[in-house]
Amino acid sequence: MNPSSLWRPLRVPIFRNLLTADVISDIGAFIQSTGAAWLMVSLNAGPMYVALTQTASSLPFFLLALPAASAGDIADRRKLILFTETWMVCVAIALAVLTIAGLMSPWLLLALTFALSAGDAFETPTWRAVLPELVAKDDLEAASALNGIEFNLARELGPHWPASSSQLQVWPLQLR
Repeated sequence: MNPSSLWRPLRVPIFRNLLTADVISDIGAFIQSTGAAWLMVSLNAGPMYVALTQTASSLPFFLLALPAASAGDIADRRKLILFTETWMVCVAIALAVLTIAGLMSPWLLLALTFALSAGDAFETPTWRAVLPELVAKDDLEAASALNGIEFNLARELGPHWPASSSQLQVWPLQLR
């Protein structure tokens, strides 16, 4: 694969749009994972609960990998991706509303984090399986590489976003 062919799949509008949506979704997932740990600390729940936030983020991938892959093969992939993305948005909204309302508890945070990751665990294998339907066979290797780049970019940017925004909020106070 030559370097110029890496970008060729981006000429396909549906692939480009879905890759863009996926990077935004993945960045959001990593922001949520970092934010959940911070929120758990602010709830004064103790170190075990902070560690359990990572478990709640990761466990759905372990438990649901095979059923999710099977669902991606059996169900309409487009509908499954739309359902899982809608599910994750609804869980994220519930998480935000309950936190803003002051109703968040450690166990509720763990349950919502698990539910959010369960949606991601179902979406991920389906997204990988839909790639061959979106791009030509000659572009499949490049599309897969771009998907890997997208995930690693999200993994790098997502956790830093909450830290950066908190520094921006604190920065004016440090000038005093």
